[in-house]
Amino acid sequence: MASSASSLSSEWLCPECKRATEVVLDHSAGDTVCSECGLVLEAHSIDETSEWRTFTNESGDSDPVRVGGPSNPLLSDGGLSTVISSRPNNANGGSDFLGSGLGRWQSRGSNPDHSLLQAFKAIASMSERLGLVATIKDRANEIYKKVEDQKPLRGRNQDAILAACLYIACRQEDKPRTVKEICSVANGATKKEIGRAKEFIVKQLEVEMGQSMEMGTIHAGDFLRRFCSHLGMTNQAVKAAQEAVQKSEELDIRRSPISVAAAVIYMITQLSDDKKLLKDISLSTGVAEGTIRNSYKDLYPYAVRLIPSWYAKEEDLGNLCSP
Repeated sequence: MASSASSLSSEWLCPECKRATEVVLDHSAGDTVCSECGLVLEAHSIDETSEWRTFTNESGDSDPVRVGGPSNPLLSDGGLSTVISSRPNNANGGSDFLGSGLGRWQSRGSNPDHSLLQAFKAIASMSERLGLVATIKDRANEIYKKVEDQKPLRGRNQDAILAACLYIACRQEDKPRTVKEICSVANGATKKEIGRAKEFIVKQLEVEMGQSMEMGTIHAGDFLRRFCSHLGMTNQAVKAAQEAVQKSEELDIRRSPISVAAAVIYMITQLSDDKKLLKDISLSTGVAEGTIRNSYKDLYPYAVRLIPSWYAKEEDLGNLCSP
């Protein structure tokens, strides 16, 4: 019965045991339980101990979470401001004039964090649609906050700026996404606009830090597993593609990592029973069919070195299409 949320208390007279026994206070449930027979002597009792609050995202935190929301250090009020809402009708069927009036007065007041809140909301929406973890979303929020503090963003494409912040955050957290993937959730911002916004943000942050900004190096393997998952490839084919991509880094292939990943997938699937069309690979990777063909042409002479021997023998490589 005893747990991290339970503790022993003084003796009670248990009606079941007919004697004074020690009881266990279960703070999480609010129950007082007899330590001898397990009878609940008092249920839903009020806990009069201190009200603790913790705002950490760590799952191993032992402090109990009682009240309040998480604070946000990027906002001037810490994200703990009060919002006055109004009901459309009160209990008597009339309008809630007091609540709606106060809400209007509050909305008319100057809120220095209004634009930040809207930007953070948009970043959170894009992150959710891409399935990104909270650390990437938080990093994108920090990048946007730094850029806005240093130079006002009025007159610039806000959607492109937010998408570029998310792109940079993915790179810095070693979970890169292609520009096309970011563009798909960028509310209409084009690849060209996102690219310009990225250059602007990097330049501003480099001025603030006084040094070049480190964004991390991207590799073909960073995108491979996600592309293979979109295509529904088997575990064996995915493993072979991963080994081939690792070996391709030893070669002088002057292609973008995304193009190399797409070309390796095309090469591996040709040797599989479940062949994938070039059109399907293009749709899943966001790489044009012509670019995949040219990258495949560069990789083809090294097929013997790239394809794992356990996946395909040397004589089986004759099944590969000539470039």
